[in-house]
Amino acid sequence: MSLSHTAAEYMLSDALLPDPGSSRAKGLRLELPSDRLLKFVTVGLPLFLVSLAFAREFSAGSQISCFSPTNFTGKQSAYVDTACWDSLVHHGFDAEGHAVTKSLWVLKVFPYSLLVVAVLMYMPYLLWRYAAAPALHSDLLFIIDELDKSYNRSVRLVQHMRKVQQASAEPERFWEEYESARRERYFEFPLLERYLTCKQHAHSLVFIYILRNLLLLLFLAATCLYLVFLHLSIFFQDEFNCSIKTGLLQTEPHIPSLIPCKLSFFSVFQLISLSVGGVYVLLIPVVIYNALQLCQWDKGLLSVYEMLPAFDLLSRKMLTCPVNDLNVILLFLRANISELTSFGRLNAVSALREATANKQDIDTVIDFMTLLAGLETTKPKH
Repeated sequence: MSLSHTAAEYMLSDALLPDPGSSRAKGLRLELPSDRLLKFVTVGLPLFLVSLAFAREFSAGSQISCFSPTNFTGKQSAYVDTACWDSLVHHGFDAEGHAVTKSLWVLKVFPYSLLVVAVLMYMPYLLWRYAAAPALHSDLLFIIDELDKSYNRSVRLVQHMRKVQQASAEPERFWEEYESARRERYFEFPLLERYLTCKQHAHSLVFIYILRNLLLLLFLAATCLYLVFLHLSIFFQDEFNCSIKTGLLQTEPHIPSLIPCKLSFFSVFQLISLSVGGVYVLLIPVVIYNALQLCQWDKGLLSVYEMLPAFDLLSRKMLTCPVNDLNVILLFLRANISELTSFGRLNAVSALREATANKQDIDTVIDFMTLLAGLETTKPKH
């Protein structure tokens, strides 16, 4: 009997979780994997394409090619290219023969507009980082710490129960007191459970998270509409008629009224705009899915911790409307599951619990550990 007691004592000692120290606070993830992917794509894609456009501009030189008259010198042809690129106005005629002009300046400012798009896409991340991440970090640190401590308290309680049971002269009396203590909820962890209940009635984190996704959705839709406007107005306008008869050249008779020009970078503009627009359209359902995650509870994590004594947030039906801060915290607890050491232990115990023959006698982790510790042999059967 002493050998089994020694083995049970060593088993319970090994079940205790070590102190994580300060590494836990540095390793917490304050962004969901899908949000991190959205930030990387929505901000990185326009910056990457703009850098390619600027690299091509610097390497290729002039972005425009005008067909100057044959009697123009090289300097005059260069002047025509520069003047037409500076003005970037198409001169044409309508169906009635009246002269009309159409500005193509959006092509010139298009790379810079993508820089503005990248800045706008980064704003929801800044909102989350400075308005919600500090409070979320504190909540996660406290809850993860308390969940691990609750697990350790359960193990230490089993160790104490073993010593009391071994020293008890009346085994029947011991189990009666144990059942009475469970009915009176002496094994509960009120601080953690009440803290989670309090977070269930708070809405600051969920408001900022929904606002972040709404802003991102708004910026994605605005960018797509902007690109559609560009394509509808100048998508096929790779050639235009330029007029340089302005200023001192207005009275020069040898200068033609209109000079045909071609935009040599137009294919690059089409490729960049189609790439950004196509990717952003595909990301809109991802943003909607992130927001809809808050419409249902992630009960898998808390159900495992219901094995702890008197931790019955789910069984007492305390989880009502899922749109609150507790649901946001549960999503981030799932993302930081590697920092929650006790979850892996309890998950393994839960699997063993499902495989146990007498599952009706195992209601909490205390019952399961007492079974492993050898106390079940002296527990009266009901």
